[in-house]
Amino acid sequence: MKNSNLKSYKIVTFGCQMNARDSEKLAGVLEEKGYTEATDEDTADIVIFNTCTVRENANQKLYGHIGQLKKSYLTNRNKIIGICGCMMQEKDEVEKIVEKYPQVKLIFGTHNIDEFGFLIEEAIGSNKKVIRVYDKSNNVEKTLPTKRVFGFKCGINIMFGCNNFCTYCIVPYVRGRERSRDVDSIVKEIKSSINDGVVEVMLLGQNVNSYKGIASQSYKFKNNYDVTFPELLNEVAKIDGLKRVRFMTSHPKDLSDDLIDVIKNNSNICRHIHLPVQSGSNSILKAMNRHYDRDSYLRVIDKIRSNIEDVGITTDIIVGFPGETENDFEDTLKLINQVSYDAVFTFEYSKRTGTKAAEMDNQVPEDVVKERFKKLLKVVEENSGKNVERYVGKVMDVLVESEDKISGKLTGRLSNNYLVHFNGSQNLIGKIINVKLVKGCKFYFEGEALL
Repeated sequence: MKNSNLKSYKIVTFGCQMNARDSEKLAGVLEEKGYTEATDEDTADIVIFNTCTVRENANQKLYGHIGQLKKSYLTNRNKIIGICGCMMQEKDEVEKIVEKYPQVKLIFGTHNIDEFGFLIEEAIGSNKKVIRVYDKSNNVEKTLPTKRVFGFKCGINIMFGCNNFCTYCIVPYVRGRERSRDVDSIVKEIKSSINDGVVEVMLLGQNVNSYKGIASQSYKFKNNYDVTFPELLNEVAKIDGLKRVRFMTSHPKDLSDDLIDVIKNNSNICRHIHLPVQSGSNSILKAMNRHYDRDSYLRVIDKIRSNIEDVGITTDIIVGFPGETENDFEDTLKLINQVSYDAVFTFEYSKRTGTKAAEMDNQVPEDVVKERFKKLLKVVEENSGKNVERYVGKVMDVLVESEDKISGKLTGRLSNNYLVHFNGSQNLIGKIINVKLVKGCKFYFEGEALL
């Protein structure tokens, strides 16, 4: 039962779209219990930090937030401060929080988020810390109430965990091995979201291409087991009322010709593929345990561009991975110029305790990493704008997402993930409209709504 002294909550999310989706579920549970969202952490009676641990500086960011809450906790001893997410799957971090941060009342991990409703009640009614972290879970059906950030779009988890074990990545250790939801539950959740006003869904997984789900007799697949991601995506695209389908993230080693065909043949599947390459050097890709080389990656890119019109391709790049030579780095710059990405998300390599890469002897000096990172940003900047020009003058569909409070202009997103800014009224938010692209501005467009 709700504690009458506690009235509001604030959820702070770090990390990926998977975490963002989990935070919507946490908010849904609290809203169902009668709590309302506070404007900030200090005034909230319940504060939940949903953590990321891909990089160690994410951990330090969390500790900064917790420290800042100490004053408000001392003035409100009933305040509940909780931490969940990937970081809580690390035993050392949990022990550190228990020892040094007495204001933290609740700790739980990625595998038991579905117990949040019971855990928050236990934390409210107990004088002791509530700690519940499972090492692993076979449960993939997290049927929790949801409070969506946007009423017209949402993420849908289709799988959890990862089997790839890239040498720089901690995710398989904190999220566990891959577990795919069955087709029926995914479709049911999407249909429910559409009934609530959603027009766009994003199918979420650490590597959606390796999805292996199960379908009942109501779905006509070749067999009822090991339904592939292209088959699932094709089924989802048929759902009445679903205007747009996105997915995140793809692994280059698993992106198949079948997937390209499904995107090509379904107009409501968005023309955007995020395909992280991480490096343009074969030796570095091998050291990263990525299971593809430069040439095979470029062949996938060529197939995508040859078959899908107006496709937007984005990627991730890590600079300064252990053993990276100047020639390796130059190979990465050449790849960026060759592919001409629509957007590149860039990262400086930093040691992540618990990964194989952190134990490698040939770490690149920090000053070298930073210098290369500057060069990378310059090349990315030079490439930006090359692709936008080919769209100028076109009329394209835009999902209107928000209004900029400073300019008053509306912001929407094309199927290929480019942003468009244009004049219009707030009642267009959540609708898909035609917009003429009148000016290309590197990473976005200025447009004119055609109503």
